[in-house]
Parts: sequence; structure tokens; C-alpha cells
Amino acid sequence: MTATQSAKQPAGKTVTSGKPMLAFRPLPVPQVDVRGFWGDRVDAVASRTADILYERCVAARMLEQIDPDRPSPGVVIPFHSPSPDEVSFTGNEFTGSTVTTQMFWDSDWGKTIETAAYSLYRRRNDALEARIDAVIDMYGKLQQPDGYLSSWYQRIQPGLRWTNLRDCHELYCAGHLIEGAVAYYQATGKRKLLDIMCRYVDHIADTFGPEPGKKKGYCGHEEIELALVKLARVTGQQKYMDLAKYFIDQRGQEPHYFDEEARARGADPKAYHFKTYEYNQSHRPVREQDKVVGHAVRAMYLFSGMADIATEYGDDTLRVALDRLWDDLTTKNLYITGGIGPSAHNEGFTADYDLPNETAYAETCASVGLVFWASRMLGMGPNARYADMMERALYNGSISGLSLDGSLFFYENPLESRGRHNRWKWHRCPCCPPNIGRMVASIGSYFYGLSDDALAVHLYGDSTARFEIKGLQVELVQTSNYPWDGAVSIRVEPQAPVEFTLHLRVPSWCRKAALRVNGAAVDLQSVTSDGYAAIQREWQRGDRVELELDMSIARLFANPEVRQDIGRVALARGPLIYCVEATDNAGQLHRITLPRTAGIEAHAEPNLLGGVVTLSAVGTKEAAENWDSGLYRTDPPAVEETKLTAVPYFAWDNREPGEMLVWLRDG
Repeated sequence: MTATQSAKQPAGKTVTSGKPMLAFRPLPVPQVDVRGFWGDRVDAVASRTADILYERCVAARMLEQIDPDRPSPGVVIPFHSPSPDEVSFTGNEFTGSTVTTQMFWDSDWGKTIETAAYSLYRRRNDALEARIDAVIDMYGKLQQPDGYLSSWYQRIQPGLRWTNLRDCHELYCAGHLIEGAVAYYQATGKRKLLDIMCRYVDHIADTFGPEPGKKKGYCGHEEIELALVKLARVTGQQKYMDLAKYFIDQRGQEPHYFDEEARARGADPKAYHFKTYEYNQSHRPVREQDKVVGHAVRAMYLFSGMADIATEYGDDTLRVALDRLWDDLTTKNLYITGGIGPSAHNEGFTADYDLPNETAYAETCASVGLVFWASRMLGMGPNARYADMMERALYNGSISGLSLDGSLFFYENPLESRGRHNRWKWHRCPCCPPNIGRMVASIGSYFYGLSDDALAVHLYGDSTARFEIKGLQVELVQTSNYPWDGAVSIRVEPQAPVEFTLHLRVPSWCRKAALRVNGAAVDLQSVTSDGYAAIQREWQRGDRVELELDMSIARLFANPEVRQDIGRVALARGPLIYCVEATDNAGQLHRITLPRTAGIEAHAEPNLLGGVVTLSAVGTKEAAENWDSGLYRTDPPAVEETKLTAVPYFAWDNREPGEMLVWLRDG
């Protein structure tokens, strides 16, 4: 079956996990069509990015590793000539400063398959579908009789399976292949990879767990937890959900599994490259954790899995821990763009309020992970504190990682550049390109959440959602030019009259909003809770809801504890954070000041950067003239007026290279 022949309603069964009655699950991608802003981005991924991901994986020699009909390629480090101290393996130990990424190539294939799946649903591509089918066939041939499947441990380091979960990504790779399998099944109806991964997960469930004789381990790089939830939901297999819960519950328990595992392979547990188990969030049991620490992507995937399990099992102990961690991230460790993780050293967190701009790591994968976490927190019910953050990360810190045409990428997303940080075609650690690709291609699943008797609208923009509620089919059509315009029109088309609650998010950035149902005004204050307006009624065909969100321009200031942003101001309009680029602003950007008295205007620019709204103001600039005589002097520099133009942060570095700045000097 080709993508264009696939059924609109993917198969799936309900798992009974003791979940609370009000559990909201995202609509599968095939049930949501997006247009407008996000439609353009999905089209870019479907028409360019998906093919590029496959081609670059092949160029990196990843296909050789999974093809059992070819000789093993051995250790390969593509696109890079490493120095001796950058890669060092002794048996199954990682001792160098940079481990080869080859051991998690299966994860890159998993994300590439997932991107391709949702792209095929969007746009028929017979050649790409045939290529992905061939990759899936290779994994089928590679799979061992007991279900085990890891190209690294089968083709590069055979005989060492399940001996170094701390460093070597076996379960992480399994997780991404699971997500790819679920996506490919949902988008194309083909279940070969889904069956392959079910056999592998059956093997994993036989290997790990609390029962006597099983390993008590979990992955050093979290990911499988959230993937198992997806697999359980699409197959209806409770044991997959229970396995996800086991991995969450077991993490950080004593005796520490990574210590025992190291001793079992004859290694010193203290000879750990990253020195602390905070790096992979296994320093404490998850319910005892209260600070975001370590590797940012790992943390986001863990918290996503925790949120899924909290939703499915109605586990308030996990919810309490997640809210502590959420508060710590959003009040002390978050960039204004939704980027996270300031440090390149650990690709993660350092200290509270340490948010440098020019050296910000802010990995694309980490911001994508924040979207995942926020989305899953919404499974426990509509709450704008999570949806607003999901939106902030979506529109700013994540899609900045993908060029407008879908062909180039950022790994790091700084908030300031002197012009030397530019997009690249690939990366020798290529986790970010397929991660942003799969997120954009599946963006429809983040728009809505469905419960037994309610639908929540988390994101606004041109889209059509199809869902079943109380046994009846409903189509909901959004019409909007969001995020450029705050006018949202929603038409509800049920198969027959049906009563349910429609939850509409009123973003915290919106200073003024108005709501009407079939032309009649609704008192927003009386129907709004946790940032969502709830409209409960029996819906008839053609019912219309209109939401007006004021798109005013905001000046944003950082907590004074953030030393890099003292005396600085950032600009926002609606969900978008803005920046200035050298191509629009003459002179060095660090010399520009935005006076507090300056008026700021918005301008629709349909022919700029694919169609954006820019911001403009009259600022001041310190002149560099007459400083030829020395580096310092007693007279201050002259100040002159200058026109200031700002563009959305996500769109920077899509024109000629040059300086960029988010935080302007505040005057």
C-alpha cells in the first residue's frame, strides 16, 4: 500500500493502565491536515528534507552497517578526520573525549524513517518509499532469531550485547526504531517494521524487568520509554506500557545498575567519562529529582516518558516531580527562544541563570525534546503553562534548526552571532536533522488533544482535524493566518449532533482576547481555567467559533540574575521572538540601543523570508568614527539615530551570512 492509499484512521487499540478519566491523547498525524505557516514547513520537509536525510545517511555509510548482505564496514567516522584523543574504545568502554556516533546510527535510521513516513502521507514519493522499504527489509534480515536487533552489536562489536547500557545506546536506538515503525504503519498501512520491532520489544521485555533472573537495567540515553508508550497505544499491548513504566521506575535505584554493569564487564565504575550520573539523570530515582541536570536531550526524553506514564497510570507522584522539574527549567534554565542547555561540554545544563548568548549550545534536539515534554504534560489536561511553552519552543528554538527551504541545519542555536555561525549540510553527529524533520512532518499531532468527552485546541493555524467522540465522527476546520494574525475561526462539522467540550487556549502573551460562538459573545473570564476557555455544548453541523487574539508587540526583560542580559531587551510579537541581523541593520549590532520611548511597528512582508511580519523602530547607535588615535579616550562616542529592523528568530541565517542579535541594549 502506498502512502496515498493509506487509511485515514490508523488502527490501534485501547490499553487499560488505570489512567484517569480525563486523559488527553494527541491525534495521530493522518487525522490532521495542516496548511498555512506549518503547511509550508511540512511541504519543505516532504519535498526536500526527507530525501536529504536518506541520501546523507547513505553518504555517511550507514546503509552498509545495516545490510547483512555486505561485509561489515568496521568503525567508520564520516565527514571527519579525528585526532587520536577524540575517539577511543577499549573493548566496550568509551574513554575518549568524543565517542563515535556510529553506535547510534540505528537511531538516525529510525528518525529518518519517521520523517519519511509522515512526509509520504503529505506528498507521494514512490522513490523514497521504495528506499525506506528496502531499509526495512535489511532490518528484517538483520534481526536475530530471538528478536534482538542492533546493527552496532551485531555488525561492529558482536558478542557484547547488553553489557554497556550506560554508554552505548542499545535501548535508545530501539526507541527511535520503534517510533519509526509506528509512524510508518500509521502513514502507509505497512506493518513489516512494526512487527519487527514488536519482536524486538518482546525480547527486551524478556531481558529486563523486576522479575527474578532479569536484568535490572535501563538506558544511559533515555528515549525508549516514550517510544514504548506509542507502541502500546498503537498495538493495544499492555506489556509494552508496563515495560515503559518499569524503565521509569527503575532509573536511579540502588544498587546502581551502571555500577554493577561496569564491574561485570571488568571496568571501574568511577572511570566514567562524564564523572557524574547527573549527566544521564540516573543520580536519583525520578520521583526524588527536583533540578534539571546533565545532558539536555536525555532529560527532555526522560521527562516526556514520565509524563506519558503519569497520564496512563494516573500517577500523581510522577506529576508532582514533573512540576518541580518544570518550574526549575522555566524559571532558571531556559533561553527566551525555548532553547535549553547552555554548555557544549555536556550538551546540557550548568548552573541556574547561566544563559550566555553567543556561546549558547541550545541544541536543536533539546528544544525539540522540550516540545515533546510539554506536549505530553498536556495529556493530563489542558493547561496553558505547558502549551505556551510548547508553542514558544516550536516557533523559535526548534524550527530555527531547519532552513526555510528544508535543506540546511543548525545543531547549536545561539542568541548572538558575529557572523561565523552558519547552517550546514550535515553533521558527523547527525541527530538534529532527522529530529527536526520528524517533528515538523508530524506537527499536526501537536495541535489537538482528545479525551473521552472533550477536544483541546493547543495550537492555532490553518488545519483540519478528524476524530471520533462518543461514537460519532467529527471534522473541525481551523482557518487562520496565525502566527502573523490572531484571528482564528473554527467550524465544527459533526456527523450528527453531539455534546462535548471544546477547550481553546488563550496564550499568556495575549493581552486582550475575545470569543464568540455562532456570533454570540462569550464571557472569557467565566469559562477560562488554566489558560483554556471551555465551551461545553451540543455541537451541530456548521457551528462556528471565533477567537480574536491581540497580537501586540512586547518588550521582554530577563531576570537580573542572568548577567548576560542585564541592561538588554528582547522583542516579541505573539508567539515569535525576534532578532536583528546585519543584512537589515547597518553597522555592528552590539552598538545599537533601543530606547524605551521608541515606538515599535509591525510590517507584513509577504516577499521576505517566505512571508513574515517584521518589526521596526528608530534606535540609536554609537558611532565608530574618530577613534583612529587609540583604543580608549575620555570623550564618549557620538550617538546617532538608526533605523532598526527585526525579523523572527526562526528565520535568521536564511540570507547572506552576517551578525545576529536577540538581546538589544535597552535605552
